Amino acid sequence: MPVTTPLPARFTRTVRGSGPGLLLAHGAGGGIEANYGPILEGLAARNTVVGVDYPGSGATPRAQSPLELDDLADQLVAAADAEGLGTFAVSGYSLGGPVAIRLAARHPGRVSSLVLSASFARLDARGDLAASVWQRLFASGQHSVLAEYLTMTALSEGALNALTPAQAHAVAEQTASAIPSGTGDQVDLVRRADVRGDLAGIAVPTLVVVTTADPLISPALQRQLADAIPTARTAELPTGHLPFVERPQEWLKLLSDFVAEN
Repeated sequence: MPVTTPLPARFTRTVRGSGPGLLLAHGAGGGIEANYGPILEGLAARNTVVGVDYPGSGATPRAQSPLELDDLADQLVAAADAEGLGTFAVSGYSLGGPVAIRLAARHPGRVSSLVLSASFARLDARGDLAASVWQRLFASGQHSVLAEYLTMTALSEGALNALTPAQAHAVAEQTASAIPSGTGDQVDLVRRADVRGDLAGIAVPTLVVVTTADPLISPALQRQLADAIPTARTAELPTGHLPFVERPQEWLKLLSDFVAEN
């Protein structure tokens, strides 16, 4: 159901640049800086970029109840309202894809275009198993093991094997030190998220960026998302689940060019 009453902004937000509005929705276990940091300045060269950190990421406190897509979507709009943006494009990465889709469903007329990268409408069996391991390792406190698991499942085979074993373990150690406190809550939402019912109603230009070497969210699942959106087209990016690590400039060009055209 469309939401028209302005909501108070509760999440910490990042704001950069000037020009047409562009909202950023990040992935689980990430944050605006973690997932968009390498391309923020490039996006801000053309747009007023606004992103929020979900509960337990950045400076946003953890939630006291399970996270819901509706609330994350509404809080992103609340941040846009606070910055004076009437309409905006929305970029959703990974879990941010369902957030962006739900935002478009709940706030029709506000969204000018969507870019959905490395994303999904509903996890498949493989994705749910991967998320289950992620969730249980986080809950157990084995964050070093979790970081090794994420390094193995998020990087493409080519990017991972370009590292020496020592370098790969160093990457995992760095990842372990940056795991947000709200990771478990966010991965729980990944496992529950289901926006399949929203897809047919999307009427704005949509770009689905398929990460074709993604071990975590399969390219087939990403293409299914595109096939279910009447206005969607796809662009393929030869990267694992972390385009901001493996292909930041190519990802930036896809996002910024599509938003500028629409």
